[in-house]
This record gives sequence, C-alpha cells and structure tokens, in this order.
Amino acid sequence: MARIKSYTDTKKDSFYEETMIQDAVVRNLEVMCGSIKQLPDEWKASEPDTPWHSIVGFRNRLAHEYLSLDLEIIWDIIENYLPGLEIAMENLSKRFWEGCTKREPLLLVT
Repeated sequence: MARIKSYTDTKKDSFYEETMIQDAVVRNLEVMCGSIKQLPDEWKASEPDTPWHSIVGFRNRLAHEYLSLDLEIIWDIIENYLPGLEIAMENLSKRFWEGCTKREPLLLVT
C-alpha cells in the first residue's frame, strides 16, 4: 500500500495523465489483492467488515481484464477503500503476524 500511496501522492490529475503511474498502481493493486488471497481464513474472519471476497475478485479483474479497466473505479478504490483496508491489514498484523514465532512465507505488500 505504501507504494500505491507514493505513486498517487501527486493527486488525481497525475494519475490520469501518466500511464506509468497507472501501470504501477494497477500492478501493485494486483499483487496486494493476490497476497490477500493467501491470508488464512481465520485472519480474514477477524476483520468481518472488510470485503475480502470482493478484493480477491478485483484482483482477477486487474489480471484478466486489464484492457477494460476503468480509471475512475481505480481512483475511487484508492481514495475510498484503501484507507480502510490499510487499517484492517494493520489490525491483522498486530493480531496475528507480529505474534508468530514461526513465520510461514507470506507475501504482505507494504
């Protein structure tokens, strides 16, 4: 999420004008959503207000329907959904990840 935030800190106009920023954001969203799919169900169940299933479905759209992505939807997600997801991921990290003594390989995008 940190990368997405850094790519979009120049605001909406740059996102719409710069295809390199769009590509970077879309790729990082795809990786992040794919990583979320790997999270244990128990972890996701501890944050029931987070739409985990929709996040995984969104990853499939990013990966397989790349040419038909709507930049308005992508920007809406950045502005309105990533902040809540960031909080949920921080909660998961505090609740589960930081307490693990034996850490299984798990890709968490920051």
